[in-house]
Amino acid sequence: METMVMGYWDRKKEKIKQKFPGITDQDLHFYEGKEKEMIENLEYKLGITKLELAKIIEAL
Repeated sequence: METMVMGYWDRKKEKIKQKFPGITDQDLHFYEGKEKEMIENLEYKLGITKLELAKIIEAL
């Protein structure tokens, strides 16, 4: 799961914001070593599982 956020994150986070307008820049800000917390927050806000979130991010 750690590699889910790596690679082209700036482009991916813009696409996530377009797809899910309720997600903010703060929700998507990547802090080194805090990926797990960010992913858990996104899961909660979107009401989806970690696997579903991983599929969405990887598809972008």
